[in-house]
Amino acid sequence: MPKMKTNSGAKKRFALTGTGKIKRKHAFKSHILTKKTKKQKRNLTHTGLIATVDVPNVKKLLCI
Repeated sequence: MPKMKTNSGAKKRFALTGTGKIKRKHAFKSHILTKKTKKQKRNLTHTGLIATVDVPNVKKLLCI
């Protein structure tokens, strides 16, 4: 059986933490930033964690 290939888009978007959780970046931080408040842009800077229902699908994409 051939090796599983990691999804190229997923490996650019997600990262594993030391405890095995999956980190992600927030959306809406790339352009059209003038109408967004400082607080909103600051809060979008921080990374978040994947929702628990999405973990199996993301792990499959990352071949974990």
